[in-house]
Amino acid sequence: MVLGEASDGGAPAGPSGRAHPGDGVLGVDACRAGWVGAFLGPEGRGAVSVVVAPTVALLLRLGGAVPVVGVDIPIGLPDSGRREADVCTRRFLGGAKSSSVFTTPTRAALVEPDYATANVRNRERAGMGLSRQAHALRESILQVDAWVRAGTGCRVVEVHPEASFAMMTGATLTTRKRTPEGQRERRAALAGCGIQAPPAAPRGAGLDDVLDACAAAWSAHRARTGAARTFPDEPEVFSDGIPAAIHV
Repeated sequence: MVLGEASDGGAPAGPSGRAHPGDGVLGVDACRAGWVGAFLGPEGRGAVSVVVAPTVALLLRLGGAVPVVGVDIPIGLPDSGRREADVCTRRFLGGAKSSSVFTTPTRAALVEPDYATANVRNRERAGMGLSRQAHALRESILQVDAWVRAGTGCRVVEVHPEASFAMMTGATLTTRKRTPEGQRERRAALAGCGIQAPPAAPRGAGLDDVLDACAAAWSAHRARTGAARTFPDEPEVFSDGIPAAIHV
């Protein structure tokens, strides 16, 4: 069910004003309007409810009692070097899809709003430059970082939808997620796990964002039940004290 868009002052467009009743899980992916959330019931199967909001915190409030949230954004920012979470997930995906896992910038680079300055900071701390794609996500990364560090009242895990789809199907998908073929393949992968993705996306999000959020919810449910695999096997912990691992 697509419930639509919410603002900081209101509930989503839907009959109940709540994205999903009960204590299922929430999968989150970034989108044009901020974030798209896919709420999956406690059994980890069935139809998902989808809503778009400007902050992850608002998505959580709309969902009610959600014990686990899976977010497709780096959680646990390195002080230097590369995160093992990125290295291991890239190795798991292999081939062309490994490029879908970008190297997480160091915290010192992310706090710099100017790309040139951030690039210098990352070279100082990690010995490598910073991609413009990674720097373009700085506001989203820092928003989730601040939210997690402030205390969320639930467990928050990092996910990666392409890795989730690979785990679902037993092989890395080769189609592009924004193409009709890629969307059919991802919808079929979810259906094979008993998850019914919405037929359309709410305003402010693309259908690829919605399917990624559904995959994030699948991994969040696996994390909740203890079935998830993590990359690396033992999370790293940097100076922020947040365990850094990707859950699939």
